[in-house]
Formats: sequence, C-alpha cells, structure tokens
Amino acid sequence: MSRARFLAGTAGLGAAAAAGPLVAAAPAGAAPVRAAGGADGRGRRGLGQRGVCYEVGPGETPGTAWSAERMRGDVRAIARDLHADTVSVFGEGVDRLRATSSAAAEQGLGVWLQPRLGDVPEAEILDHLAETGRHAERLRRAGARVHLSVGCEFVLFVPGIVPGADALERVENLLKGNFDPVHMMRRLTEVVAAAARVGRSVFRGPLTYGAAQDEEVDWKLFDVVSVNYYAYHPKKSDYVKELSPFLRWGKPVAVTEFGTCTYVGAPERGGMGWHTVDYSKTPPEIVGDLVRGERTQAAYLTDMLDVFESMNLYAALLYTFVSPDSPHRPEPKLDLDMASYSIVKSVKDRPDEPASPWHWEPKAAFHALARHFARHAC
Repeated sequence: MSRARFLAGTAGLGAAAAAGPLVAAAPAGAAPVRAAGGADGRGRRGLGQRGVCYEVGPGETPGTAWSAERMRGDVRAIARDLHADTVSVFGEGVDRLRATSSAAAEQGLGVWLQPRLGDVPEAEILDHLAETGRHAERLRRAGARVHLSVGCEFVLFVPGIVPGADALERVENLLKGNFDPVHMMRRLTEVVAAAARVGRSVFRGPLTYGAAQDEEVDWKLFDVVSVNYYAYHPKKSDYVKELSPFLRWGKPVAVTEFGTCTYVGAPERGGMGWHTVDYSKTPPEIVGDLVRGERTQAAYLTDMLDVFESMNLYAALLYTFVSPDSPHRPEPKLDLDMASYSIVKSVKDRPDEPASPWHWEPKAAFHALARHFARHAC
C-alpha cells in the first residue's frame, strides 16, 4: 500500500497525544552524534544531512514491482543528479532493504535504514527489524554512514494499538475518534520500547524512530529525535516556533519526512494532500478541479529547507523520490501525480495498461532541490 494513501493518519494523533507522554527506561551506550543546533563535523552550520526518502515496497501492480536495476539507477540519480548526501531507505522486505541500502552506501550516500513492515503480528515486525538492523550494522562496520530507524508511526503500522485490520482502517478510526487513548498510549509505549531494545541488540550506530508530529515519545530511548512533519504556516517563523520544542531533549533533531503534493493549494492541506483521489473509479480520478502546481511544490520544499537550515537541524529527508503507483497523465482528471508527494513524475509507456513499462521524469521540485543541495555540498 502506498505511503501517501494513509498520510492522513498523522492528523489523528494530536488528540491522543493529550493522554500524556510515553514513559520508558533510558538506553545504555547511546552512540555519539552531533547535537541539534550546532555545527556539523566540518565546523559548518546549517543542516548536517540533506536527503530524500526512497521506498522499497513490492509495488501495487506488476508494472510497479520493485526492480534492482531500476533501484540502482534511482540511487545514482539521487547521488549524482539530485546532489543529496543522504537517503532514507524504507519499506518492507529484508532483501530489498539490504540491496537498496548497500547500493546507496556504494554511491557514498549516508543511509537511514527504516523497516516498515505492517499489518502482521508484532513478533514478525520485530524479527523484520532485527534482520534489517543486522545488515545496518554490517554496513556501518564496513565504513558507511548509517542510522537505523526502528520503525515509523507504529499507531498506523502495528496491529492492536488502534482498532483496524489494516493501516487505512486505523486512519479512519483515528480520524473518527474510534479508539481508546489510554490503551493506545500504553500499547504504543510498549511497542516503541520493544523496538528500541531490538535495535540496540543488533546495531551499534545512531538509533531513532520515525514519529508523527503529535506523537509523544520518550526520546531517552534514542540517539536522534525524529519527526515526520507535514505542516503549513504562512510565516517561516511559525515553523521554527512549532519545531523548537523538539530541541528540549538536547539531542540531534531530524525531520525524517516532509513534503507536499503537486497542485496549487496542496501545501495548505499538508498530510491530507493525497486525499483527493477517488479510488472507487476505474481508472482512479482526481476529485475536484485541481490545477497542477509543480512550482507550488518546489517553492514549499525549498522554503522548508531554508527553515531547517536556519535551525541547524541534524538532518532533513524529503518525502519522496518517486511514486510509481501515482502516474502522471496529461488529462487533469487522470493525473494521479498531482496527488503524489514525489519529486519526479512516473510516466507509463501505455497509460491504460497496469503492467506497462514506465519511466520517471524530474519535476520542478527535483531541479530546485538539486540546486539547493549542490550549494551546500562539499
């Protein structure tokens, strides 16, 4: 299932956060990393790491299935054309995670490795994490710059925290208030702590967790405070005000997801921007009279990077590089790429065939980010 299909879940966590913070034991032997708000290892100020998220799921159709050859080309483009220095490799499937993170390291990219197996029993999720973490440790020992994220927004991905058979049902229950906030916080506390223990047991580098903006986490468990941030404010100073509380932990702060869709008005809708496709129709259609807005997307992303640079954050990883299951078409009603957070557009050779070969083309955001990243490169 495409991540963009349930980004709205983060909006449902705000009310639940009022139930109180998560409480868990502090870890031993935390890996040393640069604190937020300081200079990087070369004495410069600004962001320490600048990168993009890259998904390694199996794909929703045969035409969008994961391909090692395509992945290697994408990773080269991220390093050489986008001028990113870091990539967040996330998704399910240990073999895909291994291959992609290894290819990224070979390109000289820093790697944030995040297994994101969902809708299976907790024990399977933790086993998947352990296998991924072992590979992260092998990469680290080989000299790669590696962070391990033990997961993402467990409220959405781990069964039993919020009612629902899958992530989409959990999103609906969160938005409708159909959950017990006390139970949710207790179970979330337990799962986050368990994942942190598994991560520490197999990985000796910097450890983190991809939290929703309103999710209360005891960051003593981790080395890096990470937030998935899909906010909109008219003034840049309001972003600084909203993000500043994360600095109180005295640890590096990373924005591990941020982004917007590709239509005029999308930034204002934040994590709900994707919610403009009618998937009950064949083919799916855009709802309403949206206007494609590549410049809108580009301007929002560069504005956000300016904010993160001004705060000297540890890292910022934009969501996302490519969304093959949201193809671009010239007809506005069928242009699912408008509802995508990707910085490249996927284009099918034969638009009406699910298994059609496809390629990607850079959007305005890709070019704008490449210029921004290149200015800050070594």
